[in-house]
Amino acid sequence: MKKSKVFWLYAIIALIIYAIVQFMITSDQLDMYYSNLLITIAINIILAVSLHLVIGITGQFSIGHAGFLAVGAYISAICTMHFDLPFPVALFIGSVVAALAGLVVGIPSLRLKGDYLAIATLGFAEIIRIIFLNTDYVGGAAGMQITQMTTWTYAFFGVFITVIIIANFTKSRHGRACIAVREDEIAADAMGINTTYYKVVAFALGSFFAGLAGGLFSHNFYIIQPSQFGFLKSFDILIYVVLGGLGSLSGAIIAAILLTVVSMYLTEFPETRMIIYSLVLIIVMLYRPSGLMGTKEITDYFKLGKRSKGGNLDDQ
Repeated sequence: MKKSKVFWLYAIIALIIYAIVQFMITSDQLDMYYSNLLITIAINIILAVSLHLVIGITGQFSIGHAGFLAVGAYISAICTMHFDLPFPVALFIGSVVAALAGLVVGIPSLRLKGDYLAIATLGFAEIIRIIFLNTDYVGGAAGMQITQMTTWTYAFFGVFITVIIIANFTKSRHGRACIAVREDEIAADAMGINTTYYKVVAFALGSFFAGLAGGLFSHNFYIIQPSQFGFLKSFDILIYVVLGGLGSLSGAIIAAILLTVVSMYLTEFPETRMIIYSLVLIIVMLYRPSGLMGTKEITDYFKLGKRSKGGNLDDQ
């Protein structure tokens, strides 16, 4: 009962935030710049949370997330621009195809570990980028022109659904099995956990939501190009997870928000942007090497506060 009440409380708070922002957008209190910033933050949160499941929960070092982002972006764009499908349907199809791509990559490559897995996933992302680069059907190197369809509503509910599903997956027995794989794969295998199965499931689920982010990303701008999905994009997403704290869902969300805002405001200083951006990361990692949240969630601090109050009462 308590868990369901907490869930509905957070859901109501999230919907209130959505309603306030939507009202501010419709009443022109937020201009295009800030509404686009909010949509970009939402897309980056989806990317961070989806990679959090792969790296933070299952412990698989993947740096090919930009490949699944590209699959979702291009497939959903093809569905809307060439087949005139409704935008929600295109988002779903792009997500499913990205999940299938995750299965194709995950089944053979997730038997690898550590650096070998990272190289394999990075290679996949580059293969996907080169395929789109040399495909005239989607514009090749010149890119593909797309009608802007992503709104704050689509972006918000994309984040809402992503966070709910991944949070519930993490708390389920499947999520606990993934955590066991992360902590000690050999011990988990000895206890009867099908480690390869759970790694592939987590990889496919993470790829699905990366595809969703890709669909929102491609329809938020008027053109997408293969150069937008290079290996540097994969490292950007990886930074969100590492900076937030490996194993912390709320940490990944906070880091995605923080770095997106910092990056957007530094666009006015193109010469020093990457220097300042890098210095921010270095300072944070020097003083918080485990990330902003470590392995804790925001809710853990509320629990600690209640326990400390309870302990003081008992002591008295």
